[in-house]
Amino acid sequence: MRNIVGVLKTKDMDDYMKLGEKALKLNKMLAISGPILTGIAAIGSAFVGTTNGSLAVMVGVICGAMASVVNTFEHGGQVGMVFEMYRSNAGFFKLMQETIESNVNERDVERRENGEVFQTKVALQLGRSLSELRHLAASAASSSSSGEEEFASKLF
Repeated sequence: MRNIVGVLKTKDMDDYMKLGEKALKLNKMLAISGPILTGIAAIGSAFVGTTNGSLAVMVGVICGAMASVVNTFEHGGQVGMVFEMYRSNAGFFKLMQETIESNVNERDVERRENGEVFQTKVALQLGRSLSELRHLAASAASSSSSGEEEFASKLF
């Protein structure tokens, strides 16, 4: 079970945290650029009657269209929700890690969960069979020399 915790830490949690950070950066960029483009379009439309009216119209139309695309991608693509999903998955793996560690480190045998039942519960939470979980633990123990590791969860 300690090998499973190692895989959760090194592969699953790290991967979802990195993906969450990328989604957050994209969401921030879209949240800032949408209103800026809308503001530029509004300012461009204010200069329609001037000598450079055709340029102002073109700037207003292009920035307005780009703002529409940015806002559609941000809200229609649910970029903020994708970030929350990645963060939630990383929290799930952290909870799994803490659950396994607390059960393994429990000194009182009466308070510790049954080993076979606990392994089955962990395997089901990770979307694996018991034999796949054991194979993962064995490959995680030997993967320090080989560069090939797999993720603990098959669900996400």
